[in-house]
Amino acid sequence: MPSAAHTPAPSAPDGRIVARGIGLYCFAIVLLSVMDAMIKWMSAGYPTVQIVFFRSLFGLAPLVFVVARSGGLAALATRRWGAHLARGLIGVCAALAFFHAFSVMPLADAYAIAFASPLFITALSVPLLRESVGPRRWAAVAVGFGGVVVMLRPGSAGLDGLLQAGAAAALVGTICFAVSVVLIRRLARTETNAAIVFHSGLVAVAASALLLPFGFVLPGLVDFLLLAAIGLIGGTGAIAMTAAFRSTPVAILAPFEYTAMIWAVVLGFAFWGDLPDRYVWIGCAIVVASGLYILHRETRRGGTLDVAPRAVPKPAGTASAPSEAP
Repeated sequence: MPSAAHTPAPSAPDGRIVARGIGLYCFAIVLLSVMDAMIKWMSAGYPTVQIVFFRSLFGLAPLVFVVARSGGLAALATRRWGAHLARGLIGVCAALAFFHAFSVMPLADAYAIAFASPLFITALSVPLLRESVGPRRWAAVAVGFGGVVVMLRPGSAGLDGLLQAGAAAALVGTICFAVSVVLIRRLARTETNAAIVFHSGLVAVAASALLLPFGFVLPGLVDFLLLAAIGLIGGTGAIAMTAAFRSTPVAILAPFEYTAMIWAVVLGFAFWGDLPDRYVWIGCAIVVASGLYILHRETRRGGTLDVAPRAVPKPAGTASAPSEAP
């Protein structure tokens, strides 16, 4: 897994607003988890690049409502075309990597690796954003990377086994996602959220369209509708997630991101009989604990952090994260 609102979420929101925000966020996670399951299902008959194209193209449709609410076309004005291009291309790379991972490994395993995104975001924020990271957060990053190693089990099957299992692709997707988040943080200093999402979405459509000749299967009517639904569901989930972040502080919502693991296990077992092994559970627990600690430290120092693998740009008062898949 867009909003043009630039008003930060209130510091002490009403309990009903918080409950609504949590509900919207959990609803968004369900939608995006269903989308990922559909991607895995459709990957059996269609190339990854074709699924990325449909996800990107039909994912733009729900943005019409976002642009309308943000002031129309004026909200899309920009002079930073190069930055949008870079963010869109990185987003496509993340989508290609994640979608490939979904096609060859259990959803829950891919999600567990993707939960490491806050660790990479923290590490990248130092050279790319000139942010200061204290020793406690560096320690949390190091521990979290240890959790990733536990999940990857590099000595158990060799590099070939890792590539076949899709773990390497999931890790590449997570790194690309982290880079995309850092780019969005830089864009958010001058751009509206609507502009960030819309322009990068257009780049994703164009880039994936250029790659279509390298892998395209003409879909029948039912499959076409399913491919379109992937984009529409993903776009709707992104809007619901953004609405949640507009009204509720990230520190409250962030822990609920990990409910995605529940849906990944449920959907993976229901449709493919997949269940994570003990290494995935142990590594995931380490990564989640590290991510939550980093979030805690960021909150205490007055900063913000993106923890959602499929999050989307939040109001400018908080940080932003993309929906990668775009």
